[in-house]
Amino acid sequence: MNQRKIDFINNQAQTNPSPYLIDVERAEGIYIWDKSGKSYMDMIAGVAVNNIGHCHPKVTAAIHQQVDQYLHVMVYGEFIQDAQLNLAKNLQSILPPQLNCSYTVNSGTEANEGALKLAKRYTGRSEIIAFNGSYHGGTHGSLSVSGNEMKKAPFRPLLPHVKFLDFNKTEGLENITAKTAAVIIEPVQGDAGVRIPTQDFLVALRNRCTETGTLLIFDEVQTGFGRTGSFFAFQKFNVIPDILTLGKALGGGMPIGAFVSSQEIMHNLTFNPMLGHITTFGGHPVVCAAAKATIDVLKEEIWIQEADQKGQLLEDLLIQDPEIFEIRRIGLMFAIDMLDFDRVKKVVDECLDKGLISFWFLSHPNSFRLSPPLSITAEEMKKAGEIILAAIAVTRR
Repeated sequence: MNQRKIDFINNQAQTNPSPYLIDVERAEGIYIWDKSGKSYMDMIAGVAVNNIGHCHPKVTAAIHQQVDQYLHVMVYGEFIQDAQLNLAKNLQSILPPQLNCSYTVNSGTEANEGALKLAKRYTGRSEIIAFNGSYHGGTHGSLSVSGNEMKKAPFRPLLPHVKFLDFNKTEGLENITAKTAAVIIEPVQGDAGVRIPTQDFLVALRNRCTETGTLLIFDEVQTGFGRTGSFFAFQKFNVIPDILTLGKALGGGMPIGAFVSSQEIMHNLTFNPMLGHITTFGGHPVVCAAAKATIDVLKEEIWIQEADQKGQLLEDLLIQDPEIFEIRRIGLMFAIDMLDFDRVKKVVDECLDKGLISFWFLSHPNSFRLSPPLSITAEEMKKAGEIILAAIAVTRR
């Protein structure tokens, strides 16, 4: 192991015992290059972050322009700043009229924290309902409403008054009552292995929340900005939440999150207490400039409309292999089931050796995940499929 890898392991906090250790030199489009010059096809897009590819020129230009004007000038909510205002207006332009007020923060988990606080403040209630299999982030509140008990147990006690229901089952929705402040749900469960609900389930959930005065929170941190073949997953089901949370792909590679609601609901964070939710670096002008440019790119390109077609192309290639038991996919969001974790690990490692980056699910070890940039071409998608099939063949028992 070279000195740089030793320094990385010794001087940076580690999240797992087996990091990929790609020594990054540069990235562009769907590729990452290491310092030896080896290229890697990034088929996870930084885990659903680089939906428009790495270092899109319109995003980097927006960053450069903002850097030349100013960086941080004040905590969020005090000064009028072009980058923040332009992003808010651009978000409003791609969302339904009732989702017209946004609050920018630093990450997806922070967006979920803010959404939970907002729901409690607006309703005056304390109970939160989430779903088995869910993942909403690593901070205490987000962890409290996530469904993986193995990940939660070492950090208890967490938030009280949290209940879990079964995802995609209308039985149990009667547990949502006049005591429930909010239901938080991923419209497509990501970490559980790309679990896609029926429209009937989401409609029933929406109706039950409306009946009981409960706010419905859609966590679209992973599914937003074209990942599922529409700007947002909720548009595929024609079910609109009361609060929408965003992150990952919003920043075009820069760190950002946001929660979005109506002006009426969001205004409740303004008083009793004043500064009901605060952030120093949320809405950082450089990041907001990048996010606004990212939305512009997605509006201008046809990548979102092509997501299902490109996804189907790869699915059709991979499903032919007898070792692949099932592929769950929506747009360009894949879970690919194999026999067990050992088999998955061998394939993922071999793909990496062959210059293709895939990844794991925290909560579904017998699948590997793919979430390539929306900008990937059909030819590149075919090449990716060939590499994955070759990796399976090489490691076959």
